[in-house]
Amino acid sequence: MGGFFGVTSREDCVMDLFFGTDYHSHLGTRRGGLAVYGPGGFQRSIHNIENSPFRTKFERDVEELAGNSGIGTISDNEPQPLLIQSHLGSYAIATVGKINNKEQLVQQAFENGHIHFLEMSGGHINATELTAAIINQKESLVDGLLHVQEVIEGSMTILLLTPEGIYASRDRYGRTPVMIGRKDSGFCVSFESFSYINLGYHHYTELGPGEIVLVNANGVQSLSKPRQEMKICSFLWVYYGYPTSSYEGINVEEMRYRCGSILAQRDLGCRGDCPGCGGSLDKTDGECGGSSAGRPQTADGTIHPDIVAGVPDSGLAHAIGYANESGIPFSRPFIKYTPTWPRSFMPQNQSQRNLIAKMKLIPVDALIRNKRLLLIDDSIVRGTQLGETTEFLYQSGAKEVHIRPACPPLLFGCKYLNFSRSNSELDLITRRIIQEREGEHVSAELLSDYADPDSQNYAQMLEEIRRRLNFTTLKYHRLDDLIESIGLPKEKLCTYCWDGKE
Repeated sequence: MGGFFGVTSREDCVMDLFFGTDYHSHLGTRRGGLAVYGPGGFQRSIHNIENSPFRTKFERDVEELAGNSGIGTISDNEPQPLLIQSHLGSYAIATVGKINNKEQLVQQAFENGHIHFLEMSGGHINATELTAAIINQKESLVDGLLHVQEVIEGSMTILLLTPEGIYASRDRYGRTPVMIGRKDSGFCVSFESFSYINLGYHHYTELGPGEIVLVNANGVQSLSKPRQEMKICSFLWVYYGYPTSSYEGINVEEMRYRCGSILAQRDLGCRGDCPGCGGSLDKTDGECGGSSAGRPQTADGTIHPDIVAGVPDSGLAHAIGYANESGIPFSRPFIKYTPTWPRSFMPQNQSQRNLIAKMKLIPVDALIRNKRLLLIDDSIVRGTQLGETTEFLYQSGAKEVHIRPACPPLLFGCKYLNFSRSNSELDLITRRIIQEREGEHVSAELLSDYADPDSQNYAQMLEEIRRRLNFTTLKYHRLDDLIESIGLPKEKLCTYCWDGKE
């Protein structure tokens, strides 16, 4: 993924830029960067943040940078912002997104007179540099930004820092957010809406899909109106978004409470067809929710959890929602150790990632031993970490571990936001199981059947996941319930990773 923050002010902007960018550290783990513009022109600093947080790497830079406008990034991929000099003038550029037709666009750039690209490790071309090359094919920055929206297959949200101000361009289908805050001295542009609150900004507006604006200390000028069609990423609410953020007016934490609540309603048979509560749990009614001797249980009486817990951190709010709805106590049977294992320390090597994820979680024996746990995680990708966590709970004395992922089974690798480090869809536990059942070549129609929560293939896939990862029971959030949890119409949401529909 990745995040960005920009400031344009009548005063020196560096401290606001520093803290606003730092607030995006949960969105990326590899590179951080700042670029500012002032009387001396452009200044820039980029650091590797794989082994230490953004803040510690940039504390000295803050003393040396100076300017009234700037942009900052946190990235899981290429170094940025980049400084560009072209026939359109000098600017700094930062991006969030993914380019799927990179080879085609590179070739077109060569044909249009672009001489060369810098090659990164592994022979890759920096997607931000390629985006700048596409912009520079046109006769104005606005035409160039519109051109990017038309020719890139994937998604690309862009900030351009220029002497005139910051150009902000939300990707064509609005898969990622662009927020604008305001205070007396100027404006900021941000991926996360919460990042500017403590800096004294108030929410000003949120860009629509494909909208382009020019922001300076005096105001926000619309350069291209928002498009009608939107496909904002649903996974922002499920996992990536920080709890205090809101997208399209919908708060992340509040959505996760609803998500957990609906998961509980499914377990207790209360999704609109329950005669005891009509779809809203009445925990005082012994006939509703399968209550047995005062202890909540599933509608079919198969499980009797003692506690509900969330995998730190992204599963916690979902678990609170489940506990509030079901009446089963919420507890924290393991605590995430953060003083020396911050979110930003997360290597690219998967085996190291698994080890660090394990090292972070410290068990609370009194809340695990001889307990039946219902555990909520945001999702299951490879299954490795959650399988190890479950085994860890059994070794700590848990009697049962019931798993409730807060989203449907992931069946397709993301084509738009680089949110997964998977190199192949076979990294997904679902796709490995489907291949073993169906062979290497699986039709889109058959995958659609596996995505259907009412199909036999879906049920058998879940049972195989449950068996392999040694869960007592497994039940995913349904896609229709997830959409209800978010509260936007399905046609405005990107649900590709679950149903393969673009």
